[in-house]
Amino acid sequence: MRLVVFLFGLLLAPSLAWAADRFDTTPRTAVVSAFPPELAALEAATTGKVEHAAAGTRFVTGTLEGRPVVLFLSGVSMVNAAMTTQQALDRFAISAIVFSGIAGGVDPTLDVGDVVVADQWGQSLEMAFAREIPGGFSPPQGEHAGMANFQMMFPRAVLAAQTPGQVEKRLWFPADPALLAIAHKAVEGVALQRCAADRCLIKTPKVVVGGNGVSGPAFVDNAGYRQYVFATYQARVIDMESAAVAQVAWVNKTPFIAFRSLSDLAGGDPAANQFPIFLGLASENSATVVRAFLKALP
Repeated sequence: MRLVVFLFGLLLAPSLAWAADRFDTTPRTAVVSAFPPELAALEAATTGKVEHAAAGTRFVTGTLEGRPVVLFLSGVSMVNAAMTTQQALDRFAISAIVFSGIAGGVDPTLDVGDVVVADQWGQSLEMAFAREIPGGFSPPQGEHAGMANFQMMFPRAVLAAQTPGQVEKRLWFPADPALLAIAHKAVEGVALQRCAADRCLIKTPKVVVGGNGVSGPAFVDNAGYRQYVFATYQARVIDMESAAVAQVAWVNKTPFIAFRSLSDLAGGDPAANQFPIFLGLASENSATVVRAFLKALP
């Protein structure tokens, strides 16, 4: 009998160790940004803050707009975003993931300062680099998704699985439909900033819910690639993290939504890239919409 109890204890030990690694068991909404300026306003508005740290990531629990939250920085770009999001899911009882940050505008009908809440996210630099041949390029057979190429670059689907052994090829990872429905109502009447320091935008920014967003590990400031992404992916916005977080959320069956305010036009700016000028304004506009969204959650 003692041997049976001992063996049972060994089997149970890993799960007990995993449970002990949890920082907090309160169901919380994860509020994520890539780097400090994007999260500053949201953290400043959070009350009852408690800090936790693991593997170089700082997590802050508290209450924001009446909701229990855990705030953290994903880090810039895809690998950082995937790593920190999974770490948060392992450490906290996360009921939904909300990303707040800046991005480059791809849809020519949008302007700097606008906030985009995309229906789904894809990876714009998940590519097969094709062999150059006379008159063009020859992509490896079975290694592209049949979409238009950008020179030698041919889009590929992502391999992902929610269930072990059941791998899917996916071009898109969805935002949660219920969260999108709440966002549609929550953004009505939200006032966004038009001026940053001594610079003002020509138009008052707006919130757009719907359409596609794409992400990749490159800061895009190229008019030709911007046009390609809009035409090929029908994307409204491009950033460096959202699709990675969307994929991690999908794999973990956790509701996800991203709010991205345009700091620049990804190569479509009238002169130089406007990111340094409107970074602060875009970050504030995204945070404003996210706060309205959190307040509207049931």
